Amino acid sequence: MPSTPPTLRLALALALAAGPALATDPESCREVRFADIGWTDIQATTALASEVLTALGYAPEAVFVSIPIAYASMRDGGIDVFLGDWQPSLAADRQPYLDDGAVTVLGPNLEGAKYTLAVPGYLAAEGLQSFADIARFADALERRIYGIEPGNDGNRLIQSMIDGDAFGLGGFTLVESSEQGMLSQFERHVARQEPAVILAWAPHPMNARFDITYLAGGDDWFGPDYGAATVHTDVRSGLVAACPNLVRLLTQLRFDLDLENAIMGRILDAGETPQAAAQAWLAANPDAVRPWLEGVRTLDGREGTAAVLAAAGQ
Repeated sequence: MPSTPPTLRLALALALAAGPALATDPESCREVRFADIGWTDIQATTALASEVLTALGYAPEAVFVSIPIAYASMRDGGIDVFLGDWQPSLAADRQPYLDDGAVTVLGPNLEGAKYTLAVPGYLAAEGLQSFADIARFADALERRIYGIEPGNDGNRLIQSMIDGDAFGLGGFTLVESSEQGMLSQFERHVARQEPAVILAWAPHPMNARFDITYLAGGDDWFGPDYGAATVHTDVRSGLVAACPNLVRLLTQLRFDLDLENAIMGRILDAGETPQAAAQAWLAANPDAVRPWLEGVRTLDGREGTAAVLAAAGQ
């Protein structure tokens, strides 16, 4: 990961080292705008962070934007926080904003993720187990690969493979829709035991709902180890010095696969809103947020952990 400029590293270090008396944020930090790129995992983590911030006296808002607009808006000051910086797949999207100092990477909030192409298990059993195998099944696949929303980085990687005829995919078509559209299409294929190649990732309940096999051999496109990924928290750079209490919380946020799968399951399978799912998880797992709140205050200067636990009904 590219290094943070020295001045921002210093500001971040000062923000995290500040004691309770120094960490209280000014009123100008009350409104916190998160980038919502439409992925359920990011909606889940954004909703959870928002519940915590609301209990601390902040006023979080999720703004629906594409990935390119999320970064451009952090440069322009319209977005404060993005919890969905999947690396290495978003490296090209993020780099210009690191180069000009518009965005600061606070660090990872999730490790052990993955993001690459996948097929149903029955198709893998027939021999489609790697990127190099896809072209052999071209007719059965109707030369289609199912992606998600237009402008998504994964879609761009797929389209680049098609445009460059990588793995013999030159005659294929990328089918763009949305996360839910892709999953609905995949579910129809699975119900009929038909072949399909999709853009898939973990954490996500799809991994429990379907027998999915992630494809090998895509290291040059999606990264090694079947698209192994780390998700980072990015903020507009001015936030670091302006809102040290908020930045302390954001830097200490750590999620895991079980946490995200649980909240996403409530959203996708139970039909709950992200806010309701996050509230339910927080009420059931109050101790999990204690490390996030170490040294964090409410906006009016009170001890943060007590405020969040009280809001969670503890």
